[in-house]
Formats: sequence, C-alpha cells, structure tokens
Amino acid sequence: MKSYVVGVGMTKFEKPESRDWQYWDMAKEAGTAALADAGISYDQVEQVPVGYCFQASTAGQRAAYELGLTGVPVYNVNNNCATGSTALMMARQFVEGGISDCVLALGFEKMKRGALGGGADGGDFATSPVARHYGIMAAGHGFEMSPPTAQIFGNAAREHMERYGTTAAQLAAVGAKNHRHSANNPNAQFQDVYTVEEILAAKEIHAPLTKLQCSPTSDGAAAAVVVSERFVVRHGLHDKAVEIVAQAMTTDTAASFDSGSCIDVVGKPMTAAAARAVFSSSGLGIEDVDVIELHDCFSINELLTYEALGMCEDGAAGKLVESGATTYGGRWVVNPSGGLISKGHPLGATGLAQAAELTWQLRGEAGPRQVPNARVALAHNIGLGGAAVVTLLRR
Repeated sequence: MKSYVVGVGMTKFEKPESRDWQYWDMAKEAGTAALADAGISYDQVEQVPVGYCFQASTAGQRAAYELGLTGVPVYNVNNNCATGSTALMMARQFVEGGISDCVLALGFEKMKRGALGGGADGGDFATSPVARHYGIMAAGHGFEMSPPTAQIFGNAAREHMERYGTTAAQLAAVGAKNHRHSANNPNAQFQDVYTVEEILAAKEIHAPLTKLQCSPTSDGAAAAVVVSERFVVRHGLHDKAVEIVAQAMTTDTAASFDSGSCIDVVGKPMTAAAARAVFSSSGLGIEDVDVIELHDCFSINELLTYEALGMCEDGAAGKLVESGATTYGGRWVVNPSGGLISKGHPLGATGLAQAAELTWQLRGEAGPRQVPNARVALAHNIGLGGAAVVTLLRR
C-alpha cells in the first residue's frame, strides 16, 4: 500500500527562551497547521507518533491533547537528532502496513541555550549512550574542552582535510550557502547572509568549525499528515498528495567503528546504507533527485552526506559545494530552507521540518525559495548514537 503526505505545518524556529511558549503550544501550532493544510480534522487521525528528546515521558500526549481528546494511540519517540524522521517513518509504516489510513506525525523541542552536552549524564561519558562513539574519537584525537558534538564532527572535518585536501574555505562555503538560502525562509531562526570570509572569521567552536558552520539550539515544532491512497481518493486530496516513494532507517554497524575514523563514527556508513536501500527499492537514483534537505548539523556533515548519497566521489565534496552544484542553478538545490545551520535544529522537529519543506517544494508552494520544476526530493536525517533515515518523496 502506498503512503502520501497530504498536510504539513511548522512553527518558526526560535532561539531558546526568546518566545513565551511551551512545547504543547508549539506542537498545537504545527499540528493545527498540518491538519488545516490537509483539510481534515483531528478526529480523522487514527494514530499519533510524537518525537522529542528533552521533555519528560508522555510529553507526546500532553502535546497531542492540545489538538483533541479522541483517545487515539500516541507514541513517544526519541532517536536523538533523527527523532522527527523516525516519527515520520512510523506513520508511513502504519499506513503502508494497512493498520491506519490517516496518521499524524508530530515533532517538537523546547531546548536550553548553549551547546549540547553530547549525551553524557552529568558529564560521565562512561554512562552515555554514545560512549563508544566518543571513545573512538578520544582514541584518535584526544578530548578537548570544546563542546562534545562540535568536537566529534570537527575531528571528522580534520580527517577529511588531511585525507583529501578539503579546505576550510570549502567547509565555510556550506555555511555561506545555507545562510544565503535561509534569507528567503520566514520560518528560519536566522535570515542573515554571510560571505565565506565572514564565516571563516567567526568565533571558532572546534577547529576548523566556526560558529556560523554549526547548527544552533532551537525551539520549534513541525508536523505531517500521512495517509493511504484510498484516503486520498475518498477525500479528494490529489492536489495535496506527495508520495513517500521509499524510506529506510539504518543504525550503526561495525563499519561505524572498525576504522577508528570520526568520519565513520558520525554516521557516513549509516547514511550510505540507507541511501542504497531507498534507491534500490524505488528504482530511482541520486541523478533523479532535484531538491535535498539533509542533516547539516555541522558543515562537514553536509560534505560527508554528499559523498554518502553518491553525489560525488569520496573526497570530492569540497569541490562540489565550491562549484555551485548544490545551490540554485546547479545540479541539485541542497537545503533550500537554510538547513539546520541557519533554519535551526529543535531535535524532535528537524526531520518533520525537512518533510514540510520538501512537500512545499514538490507542490510548487515554496515562494521565493522554490526550486524550479522540482519533481523528486530526498530528505536525510541522522542522529548520533545512532540512526540515519533517508526518505524519497515524489509529486
């Protein structure tokens, strides 16, 4: 059975503590927008997977209850930065498995200011779910006083530079591109445009990464209504429907750890495996994709993802972004929303915000950031710890 996204919604992503709202307020705003976009009511929803990382158990119910008290199952989903896409995947599985005809995937996060702690409980990395990942990093690079997540990705950048000659300017070009794209996105946390030189001159977080190459902590929510083909026909939603052509989630394998490389530890093998799965099952390839929303938590991860998706050979990602191939007028438009770096990164909402952006793109509803003639889209969402979700969408 096929599945379709027929309604999407999101809040503006905000700097934590800059707006007077709670997570249930943001969830209500995004969920209401998604239902309105689909033209349906909450009492038509049969199941609700809800993604978040930093709120308490059953916060999904607290949020969903703002949309209605219909007694439907609510599932609380936590898969680190891949949480939103995991909720979307659950919604798709419910529909494609014939269990439900209409599912609302909802994701939100209310975060604190400052860098993420890297998953350690009270600073004790021995008890952290990502202890193995940071152990590999420490064995190869030691452990510095910079924020842990920036450190592990920054060390992946150092390895890429040493191995392939990737330059700091090429890494900064990712940030410049995504900040430029976000200028046309009213939902983005930032809409400022920066040159490569300004990004290189920004505060260093963990060399070679500067502040303007790192995703910020954010508050916000996003939602998607996923339905069956018969629901589309029954309710006349053909003009809204975007097909989920294929989707795959992978978790770490030995390839993530055996090399001792931070490039592998932060998820490149997971992404490559998920991409192979969706391309194999769909019969499509990266050459068929027009627009991509990918997980640029740090600029290096965008470059690693280019390679993992097959957009270029290993080591050639720096030259690819520098060539203009991943912006308007190039082969693909990557992160037209501004990506995590500029749009923001409320963990539970990120994957669903990607789905929202790509749905608007495929419907031709993205306004000044519209990718011309977009027909096939790809979303990539990754969580350290780990999970990678790749989704192919088609109009």
